[in-house]
Amino acid sequence: MQNKRLGNSGLYVSDLSLGTMLFGEDSGRSTPEDEAIRMVHAYVDHGGNHIDTANVYAGGRSEEIIAKALQNGSRQQVTLATKVRFGASPEADMGAGLSRRVIMEQVERSLRRLGTDVIDLYYMHGWDPHTPIAESLRAFDDLVRDGKVRYIGVSNFKAWQVMQSLGLSDQHGYVKFVAAQYQYSLIVRDIEYEFSSLFASQGIGCMPWGPLGGGFLTGKYKRDEQPTQGRIADTGDDLEEAWERRATQRNWRIVDAVEQIAGERGATVPQVALAWLRAQPIVSSVIIGARTMEQFADNIAAAELDLTTEELSVLDEASALPEMYPYRMMQVFGMDG
Repeated sequence: MQNKRLGNSGLYVSDLSLGTMLFGEDSGRSTPEDEAIRMVHAYVDHGGNHIDTANVYAGGRSEEIIAKALQNGSRQQVTLATKVRFGASPEADMGAGLSRRVIMEQVERSLRRLGTDVIDLYYMHGWDPHTPIAESLRAFDDLVRDGKVRYIGVSNFKAWQVMQSLGLSDQHGYVKFVAAQYQYSLIVRDIEYEFSSLFASQGIGCMPWGPLGGGFLTGKYKRDEQPTQGRIADTGDDLEEAWERRATQRNWRIVDAVEQIAGERGATVPQVALAWLRAQPIVSSVIIGARTMEQFADNIAAAELDLTTEELSVLDEASALPEMYPYRMMQVFGMDG
C-alpha cells in the first residue's frame, strides 16, 4: 500500500481507503458486525490507514462498529473520516443540515460513537440550501481550533459552491477543505468537466466513492443478460429501467477494455478499475466499499497493480466523456486551464 499526500495538507493517507457504508446496515446487503471488524483488522494489517464513514451510515451503527474494531489498540495507526449533513435520525433530533447547531451536536455524537476524542477528517456531506455557508464554515473552523477535528472536506457540492466556500475561508481566515469525496470511476467520469481542474488548482485531494461504477465493473454482468441478483438488481428501482440506464454501448466498451487488460495482467476486473483510479493525478485515495471479506481480498490486491501508460490510455479512450460546450471550445482555443 502506498501513502499519498491528501491535497496540499501535511496528512498522508493510503491510496486505498476502507469504506464502511454497509457496516451494520439493516438490509440484505449489510456487512455483519463480526465480519466488519475482521475487515478493519485485515485492512490495517495490509498497511491501510484511512477509514471512511458517516454519521448517517446505518443510523450511526457504522461508527460504533469501527470503534469496536479499533479497541485492539490500532486507533493511532489510522485516520478516521466521518461526515455531517444527513442526520442519523433527523425526525427525532433535528440532526440534518449544516447549521451551527446541527454540526456541534452531530460532531459530539460521532465522537462518542467512534470512541475517540478527535476526528481526523470531517466532511460536509452535501450542500444545505437553508443555511448560509459562512455559518457552516465558521462552525467547522471552530471544531478545528477546539481540537475536535483535524482536517475538513467537502462532498456533493457543485463546483461553484466549493469555490465560494474556499473564497469565504480565505476572506475570514477559516480552515479550508483539503479533501473532496465524489463519485468517480471509469463508468462515471462526470467530475472531470469541472472538478478535476478545481481540485488540482486549489490543492484538494479527491477521494472517489463508487469506484466500480455502481457494480458495473465487478465482472458479474454480461451483454443481453439482465441481472437477477447483485447490486443493480437490488437497488429497489425498476430493474429494466436501471439495467437500460447502465447497459449502454459506452459502458460495454469500457467493460471490454477492462476485461482485456485484466486477462493480460492476470488480474480481476475490479482490480483494474481500481488501479485506473489510483493512477489519476487528482486522486489521493480510492474508497473501496467491499461487503464481504472475499470482495475485500480482491479489492485490496489492487494496491499492487500499477497500470502502464499504454494500458491507462486504452482505458481513457474507452471511457472518454462526450465533448460538451464550453469545454471543447476552450480546449480548441487553448483556454483550458
